[in-house]
Amino acid sequence: MKRIPAPDIVDVFVYVVVLNLAIEYVPTVISETFTLSLLTAVLLKAVLEVVVRIKNRAKGRFKAAETPLARLGAGVLLWLVLVGSKFVVLELIDLFFGDSVSLGGFWSVTGLILALLLARLGVRRLLGEPTD
Repeated sequence: MKRIPAPDIVDVFVYVVVLNLAIEYVPTVISETFTLSLLTAVLLKAVLEVVVRIKNRAKGRFKAAETPLARLGAGVLLWLVLVGSKFVVLELIDLFFGDSVSLGGFWSVTGLILALLLARLGVRRLLGEPTD
């Protein structure tokens, strides 16, 4: 059986804390139970890992672009990943949890995701773990 790396477990705990703070202080962010917020944190961890990998590949394409047209194409791709990922998160939350969990709209989920990633970075630095 494959073990889950410790930094991934810590990330989920950080996401639970940040998500529950958002639930408490942002009226549009709702979770009916703590269990649902924990499951939401796990889903967010999985989705954000995929999004970060895709974003890094798009950034690599942008940096490697040698022509203005290639740079423009890579820039559009990067923008689509950054904006489109928020809609993917909202749809997946709705698909998995229905009305029991709501992350609000585009702007609240964008703020939440930024807070999640910044908190994750801060905790990883605090613990001396490698950052992505």
